[in-house]
Amino acid sequence: MTRTRTAIVVGGGIAGPVAALALRRAGIEATVHESHPPTADGIGGALSVAPNGRAALGLVGLDRVGVPMNAIVLQNHKGRAITELRQPMEFTWRADLQRRLYDLALHQGVPVHHGHELVDLRDSGTGIRAVFADGTTSEEADVLIGADGLRSTVRRLIDPRAPQPRYSGLLGFGARVDGAGLPPTGDRMYMAFGRRAFFGYQTFDDGTGVWFANLPHPYATWQQVRQTPNEEWLRRLGEAFAGDTVPALDLLRRTPPDALVTAGPMEDLPHVPHWHRGRIVLVGDSAHATSPSSGQGASLAAESAVELARALRDLPHSQAFAAYERARRARVERVIAQAARTNSGKAAGAVGRVFRDALLPLFARLATPEKMAWQYDHRIHWDTAVAT
Repeated sequence: MTRTRTAIVVGGGIAGPVAALALRRAGIEATVHESHPPTADGIGGALSVAPNGRAALGLVGLDRVGVPMNAIVLQNHKGRAITELRQPMEFTWRADLQRRLYDLALHQGVPVHHGHELVDLRDSGTGIRAVFADGTTSEEADVLIGADGLRSTVRRLIDPRAPQPRYSGLLGFGARVDGAGLPPTGDRMYMAFGRRAFFGYQTFDDGTGVWFANLPHPYATWQQVRQTPNEEWLRRLGEAFAGDTVPALDLLRRTPPDALVTAGPMEDLPHVPHWHRGRIVLVGDSAHATSPSSGQGASLAAESAVELARALRDLPHSQAFAAYERARRARVERVIAQAARTNSGKAAGAVGRVFRDALLPLFARLATPEKMAWQYDHRIHWDTAVAT
């Protein structure tokens, strides 16, 4: 009588499909409701998936997710290598990862509904329904999972006083370039702390390349960023990297304006006090958004989605939610805090840059595989029962 059999998943980005797939593996039928009418093809910037994230995605049936990125070479604005961080990552685009998860969910029989913008919830005491902006409601389910991202409606319905996202001071941009005009970097991603902005790039044997940039800027919403023409953003980025001895200007010049991806403000959620209430629970960015600088956003979302499904498989929902939060909160908040420190270095002023560049070698000594094992070696033991 206490077993969870059905779930409503609100949000069809990364965490939502992973949650639905993991729930299905746990024997729980899940339906995904996404607010956007179309799919997310072409939307979103670049991201990396860490070994811990690949392991979690593997538990729901997704294998390789992108191109190998087995090392990060950190440089200063003069192009001098400070250190090389070895770690087997995979580089991809959010739209590509989301599409693969979306197609996998459909293939496994997960119903996905578009144009369902959540506005309210109705708890009958024995189940819960989602109410959408068009006046329709979902079928009743045992639990509802909020995977609706950084500006989660579900988070606000759980706690009207829930915190708002925190801005890092950086805007994110990126692009794929067909003719990079640079030697292949192999499995290495080069990242440079420029004098006025941060730049990363990787080039491949076929002549293509990818790059991303983090530009210090007063706060602007994603919609406001999109209102500025891409040609203007490329010009501003060119100004930011003028004088730096890294190939940012070469790649920017080779980027057609319509290829520029404007990811918008880089934000996080350092601490969400309430992850669940009654039959409702948060997962992914709605509960623990970390800045893209962590390289762990998608990985943590996948981990949490799988951990939640595992808990719901073994425990009544109230106990499952509590066990899930105990398993996740300390870990994700530690990653969020670390990424925030990284962002402070990217947005450093003239004086801050001097201290940052002086401290980079120390950071390199601290970021050894052994020191970072707590992040990358984390694994979810699916076959182990969850204890109360």
